[in-house]
Amino acid sequence: MSELPRHNLPAEPNRFVGRERDVGDLRRLMGETRVVTLCGVGGIGKTRLALRAAAGLLSSYPGGVWLAELAGVGRPELVERELAGVLGVREEAGRPLLDTVAARLRGQPCLLLLDNCEHLVERCAEVVAALIAACPPLSVMATSREPLRIASELVWRVPPLELPPVTGRSDAESVRLFLDRAAAAGTRLGPGSLPDVARLCRALDGLPLAIELAAARTSLLSPGQIADRVDDRFALLTTGGRTAPARQRTLLCTVEWSHDLLSAKEQVLLRRLAVFAGPFDLDLAEQVCAEPPISEVEIVDLLGGLVDKSLVLCDEGRARYWLLETIKRYAAERLDTASEREILRERHLDALCELQEHHFATELVEPGVPWEGRLEALTTSRSLADDQRVALGWAAESGNPALGLRLCAAGTALLPVGGNPAEIVAWTERLLALDLSEVPGELIARAEACLAYGLEARDELDRSLEVAGRSLARLPPGDAFTRCVLHSVIVVVLLRMGRPDEALPHAQECLDLATRSGDTWNQAAGLAGLSAVALTRGRLREAQRHGEEALARAREHGHRWIMARTAAQLGSVAEARGDLVTARSRYELAVPWLRELGGDLELARCLARIGRVAAMSHDFGVARERLAASRALAGETGQRQDMARCLAGLSVLAECEGDLAGAVLAAAAATTVRDSIGRRPAAPGDPSGRHSAALRDLNGRHSAAPGDSIGRHSATARIEELLGRARARLGEGRTTSLWSRGRAMDSDDAARHVLESEPLAAGTHAVTEPVRHSLLTAREREVAGLLTRGLSNRAIAEELVISPATVARHIANIMEKLGYTSRAQIAVWAAEHPRASA
Repeated sequence: MSELPRHNLPAEPNRFVGRERDVGDLRRLMGETRVVTLCGVGGIGKTRLALRAAAGLLSSYPGGVWLAELAGVGRPELVERELAGVLGVREEAGRPLLDTVAARLRGQPCLLLLDNCEHLVERCAEVVAALIAACPPLSVMATSREPLRIASELVWRVPPLELPPVTGRSDAESVRLFLDRAAAAGTRLGPGSLPDVARLCRALDGLPLAIELAAARTSLLSPGQIADRVDDRFALLTTGGRTAPARQRTLLCTVEWSHDLLSAKEQVLLRRLAVFAGPFDLDLAEQVCAEPPISEVEIVDLLGGLVDKSLVLCDEGRARYWLLETIKRYAAERLDTASEREILRERHLDALCELQEHHFATELVEPGVPWEGRLEALTTSRSLADDQRVALGWAAESGNPALGLRLCAAGTALLPVGGNPAEIVAWTERLLALDLSEVPGELIARAEACLAYGLEARDELDRSLEVAGRSLARLPPGDAFTRCVLHSVIVVVLLRMGRPDEALPHAQECLDLATRSGDTWNQAAGLAGLSAVALTRGRLREAQRHGEEALARAREHGHRWIMARTAAQLGSVAEARGDLVTARSRYELAVPWLRELGGDLELARCLARIGRVAAMSHDFGVARERLAASRALAGETGQRQDMARCLAGLSVLAECEGDLAGAVLAAAAATTVRDSIGRRPAAPGDPSGRHSAALRDLNGRHSAAPGDSIGRHSATARIEELLGRARARLGEGRTTSLWSRGRAMDSDDAARHVLESEPLAAGTHAVTEPVRHSLLTAREREVAGLLTRGLSNRAIAEELVISPATVARHIANIMEKLGYTSRAQIAVWAAEHPRASA
């Protein structure tokens, strides 16, 4: 019987949970390199992982696997003595002990495991380097909070345990560890506890020690109660095992152990880094944290030292840094103790203002910036969202509205991509409620521009119009960019209110201002506004011309958001002309641009448009796919307007597939959603008395942007046509019943009703006419129908008992609305759409 490999590894005190991939990776690495150091913050499980990996390597090292526990070794010169004791080596007179140890290790291949090297890291590095050079068969695995930094070393950063997602499965490593340790403490947790367990594991960053200490508390508290108290984690997590090392019996001891090993200046920087809410880069750290006793030039080395000691994490390129939440909370307490909180918060606020103003200008205002540069500015600005919230909170808390309002204007509302309208409004109103006696008037005006933007996005149209007008009156003439943005906001609001005549001068003023200042972003926005006004008035050729110019200016600027918006505007124009193929291609053009931006709100709107147009083209598979995706995004963002658009598109899909009852249900549900938002002009014949605005999208438009706006007439016409067809086929009583039922339906239920229903057999679906016929008045439709008979203007005049001049004027209006240039085109269209021209 062969002799078992020798080792001194301890038996595992409890079940090893998770880390299967980590263990496998480490075992493979030990076959490829001779020195591997497991680095990580205290409590992350370096020792347990190293012991597990080493135990699986016993057969690979006939000379044995030997553990040297260094945590209790207090002086560097005692490292060799600890190794000698583990290996059974006795000191020889006149010979360095390290030489004797090396002689012991030169025989068969063996693995030396050095645990907890951080407080003796320099001597450990010297010893390992000497032994590796003297002992070819030797391999070393070490655990430390910072690398040994020797030539042959491979540093392996120990990650936190796998975290559960916010929603979905709950079998992540961290959850499994918590459940196992809770069971060991005598607590059996059922499935109902899993959401709280997952929440707790995320709050503890997947840090094994913290999770084990929390699990031990389940004998007294439920997982939910522990999660609710986790902000006070250092007081709560104090029930470690009595046999554990003192530094591991409480979470606080573990973190303090790491902190006490830092130099004085590293301790200063660590506590100051607690000011950051999210990831930060070196430049930001230098701006905020360089205050005596540390200078700006010292930050890079000190930050590198904290990374090496595993107290600060970073990405592979060391471009972004962050702290685990546990470390951050400890550092924040130290910051308060050092009485540095206020000065660091003020520096943080000031730095955020400067950064966000720079990113705002690069993304939107500066001419000639390539798209890659604009996207980088947008991405970086977004990455600072959590820090911006903290900085705004400090501005409000400390009574500094000037800097707070600057930050709102640069980093929140005027950015068209991203940003939560409710949050925009809340922050701006909170800051405007402070004492503004020392704040310059133009800064207040810019803040009101933020507020107007947020109010419009939040569907508070009257307030948005009032605030925008006040801001416009107070802005200095030289602030052309903000003035243009305000004119665009006013255009959107007025079009949504059904007041295109009032919107027209604002769109023109936006274009004129932007042209004078060479601002291609707002040139595109102004032209898009003019196109939307023309579309609302039924002037399709004018709308097309302005839309094409808007897309050209948008391409010149290069920002994908304005390009997507103008492309969608052209899609609306094409749809109004009845050219569904072009409409769909224009909408599809915007999709990859919006995906690149991550603009879920705009993407949901665009997908709803594509779904609606695909339905009218009887491409039902694409229609369902796009509308389902739009519905999912609307659910994720919680935007009622997006859900209403989706339901409106689903109503079109249902009718096109022959499900007239489903069309009425979805239309009524869309009305309910829109009613929850605000303004609802009534429409004649509405079973409930209030539906025309709610179903604008059924006519092929949306109301949240200039390119989506149409007049009330066409919206009313579309809903009347839908209900008219329903009454004719289903009966007055059933139509009214369906409408009432749809009005009471949950929006998700209404959407599922259409998406999950089986399409009717081929040939049974209703043919939905292109929407543009509703732009024509009843008299214009009569004239179009008579043109199919080849009648002259005089003959038409005689039949309709009107003058030939009036007939000519009607024909000119039809050409303008339909985008045609000849009577023959009108006649062909009228022949193809007899219902529209009846």
